[in-house]
Amino acid sequence: MSDRTAVVLAAGEGKRLRPLTRHRPKPMLPAGVRPILEYVFDALIDAGITSIVVVVGYKRTDVQSHFGPSYRDVPLTYAVQEKQLGTGHAVLPAEPHVDGSFLLVNGDQVIDNRIVRDVLERHAASRAVTTIGLLRRSDIGEYGGVLTDNGTISEIVEAPRDDREYRLNSGVYAFDQTVFDAIRRATPRAGEHLIVDAIEGQIESGDSVVGVESDGFWADATYPWDLLEVADLIVETDSRVDDVDLTSTRVHESAALRPPIVAAPGCEIGAGAVVGPDVCLGANTTVGSNAVVERCVVDADVRVGQGATLLDCVIGRGVHIGAGTVVPGGPGDVRIGDRIFEDRRLGALFGDRVEDRGATRYAPGSIVGSDAVVRTGSIVSGRNTGRTEVGH
Repeated sequence: MSDRTAVVLAAGEGKRLRPLTRHRPKPMLPAGVRPILEYVFDALIDAGITSIVVVVGYKRTDVQSHFGPSYRDVPLTYAVQEKQLGTGHAVLPAEPHVDGSFLLVNGDQVIDNRIVRDVLERHAASRAVTTIGLLRRSDIGEYGGVLTDNGTISEIVEAPRDDREYRLNSGVYAFDQTVFDAIRRATPRAGEHLIVDAIEGQIESGDSVVGVESDGFWADATYPWDLLEVADLIVETDSRVDDVDLTSTRVHESAALRPPIVAAPGCEIGAGAVVGPDVCLGANTTVGSNAVVERCVVDADVRVGQGATLLDCVIGRGVHIGAGTVVPGGPGDVRIGDRIFEDRRLGALFGDRVEDRGATRYAPGSIVGSDAVVRTGSIVSGRNTGRTEVGH
C-alpha cells in the first residue's frame, strides 16, 4: 500500500438520526463542534494516508462545499453513489480512483488513528486479501461481531446474540483489488450489497482474511443520544481539546463555567449563565443571561433565551430556544421509527431551525422536527414532526 490511499464512505443519510439528517448527511453531523467526517480525515492523515477518495451521495454538496479539493493538504477525490444500496455498493464508485491495495473506513464513525495504523501495518506484513480492524468490547450490540482463529477471521456475524468470544468490527478495512469482484459476486440482501457479505464470500472461497485487534478509541453515532456520547469521548481523548476551550468566546464575568466545555468561534455566554459540564457550543451560539446548559451538543447559530434550562440536549443548526423554557434531561423513552428505546440519555432533540417561543417544558426523550414552531407555554413530549406548530 505504497500510495497510502483511503476510501471514505460518506454517502449515507442516517435515517435513525432524523430530523438532524433532513438537511445534511450523517457524516456532517457534529462530533463536538466539528463534523464527524473531519475527525475521520484527521485519523487517516495522522496515520500516514496521503490521498483520500470520498464516496458521496445523499446531500453530497454539503460534504463537497465544506471540504473542497483537499483537507490538510491531502487531496480529496469525490466519487458519487447515485443510489444508496449498501456499503458494498458504495465502494464500487471508488474503483476507478484506486490502484492497488487501499484502506476503507466509514465516514460516520469517530476513529482513532491507532486503529488505522494497526490495520495498515498488519495488511502490509501479510499476504491477506483483506484485513479488518477489531476491537475488544463487552457489548457488541447491534454491530458486527467477528470470530478469529489465530488471527485469521473465520466468521462475521451481524448483531450476534450467542456467547462466543466475538470482537467488534471497527469498520476499518484494508483490501486488495480483488474486493471489487467479491462485491459484485455477493448476493444482495434486501436489495443491498453489503461489504461484509463480500468478505464472507472471500472467506468461503479460501482467501486469506485476517484481523488485527487495536486499543484505539471508536464511537458510532447511530442514534441521537449517541452524539452526546461521541462528544464526551472527543473531549476526553482528543489532545487538541482543552477542558475549557473558549478562546474566541465572549463570556460575561458573572457567568459560571463548569468544564469540560468546547466552543467554536463567535459564541457568547451571558450574565449569570451556567454552562457545563460536557457542553459543546457550535459557531455563533448565544447563551442568554441566567440560562443553564449542561451535557448538551449545540450546533451552529443557536440562540438560548434568558432563564432557559437545557440538560442532555442535541440541538440542530439555527434553533431558537425561548426564555424560560425547561428541558429537565434524561433518561427517557425515545421513539425512533417503529421502535421505542427505553431509558436513553436524551432530554430533547431539536431539528434545524426550530423556533421555541419560550416557557415550554419538554418531557425526557422529546423530538422536535426541523422548522417546527413551538407555542409559548407548551408541554411537549414524544416525537413531533417539522414544519408545523407544536404544543398547546
